[in-house]
Parts: sequence; structure tokens; C-alpha cells
Amino acid sequence: MNDITVSLIVAVSENGVIGRDGGLPWRLSSDLKTFRRLTMDKPIIMGRKTFQSIGKPLDGRDNIVVTRDPSFEVPGVSACDTVRDALTLARVLAMTRGAEEIMVIGGAGVYDVALPVADRIYLTRVHAVVEGDRHFPPLDSSEWIEASREELPKGPRDDHASTLHVYDRRIAKA
Repeated sequence: MNDITVSLIVAVSENGVIGRDGGLPWRLSSDLKTFRRLTMDKPIIMGRKTFQSIGKPLDGRDNIVVTRDPSFEVPGVSACDTVRDALTLARVLAMTRGAEEIMVIGGAGVYDVALPVADRIYLTRVHAVVEGDRHFPPLDSSEWIEASREELPKGPRDDHASTLHVYDRRIAKA
């Protein structure tokens, strides 16, 4: 069960911002298409506030929401009390679905807990400095190595140009 990759997927501004007022601080249609491509047919884990900002379960994916609210119940969504429980459920769902990867999609608190156990990070670097109230920590180059990068030029429905970086953990987790 441990050969399933745990990945974080996040868009981060030049100054580390990932969110503002419960939503994204930019409009990036190109990145949303990349997000869909990378998460489709996989279990996705998110916090309750991230789920509420999306507003509905994402189609073609197993939606798992981490919440301490015992009354949280949404059709098509599995609720878990902790990120650890969500990862356990996601591993089972990934094996059932035949997926080799679990995607952690935010928010900041879920990223903080999942980062130490992650194998890979899909980090879209948004080429802008923006104001925000949620941040993603800088990556430690002794732990992470860039495996690839893909330029995402600014399209007509994008506020900024961006670059998708894929980072892999340098050493296996304990």
C-alpha cells in the first residue's frame, strides 16, 4: 500500500501567497486546466474551507474533506477527522480505482500536515507578487529536487504567467 505516491498540488506566488479571503488571489485558467489534468481519476484531499471555496465535489475524482465538524455531510464527499485518516482512506480508494497517486489540494493547514509525508509536489509558481493571508513554506533544497518544469504562458483568461515545477523528495521518508 505504500507504493502509492502522495503528492501536493499548489499554486504559489513569488512571495509565497496561496490564498486570500478564503479563495485564490488570481484567475489562472491555464493552471486550472493543468490541475484538472493532474488530479483526474485520483483521490483528492482538501480541508473544509478549500471544499467550500470550490463549492461542489470535483467530478472524476474521489473527494475527501478533512473537517472536525461532525455534521459535515455532502453527497459525493467522504469526510475525515484528520489528514492521517484522509491519507489512509485515499490509499484504499487509489488502490480500488487503480490510481498510483493521491493529490493533496489544500488549504494551508492540510498542506502543513501533509508536507512531511509527501513524495512529490506539483508547484505552479505564479509570476506575480500578490497580497494574501495564506502562505506555502519555502521548499528545503536538501529535501526536494526539481524533476521537471513546464512554462505556462499567460493566456487570455490568466491574470499572470506561471511555471509548473515538479519536485520529488530527495530521500525516502522514514
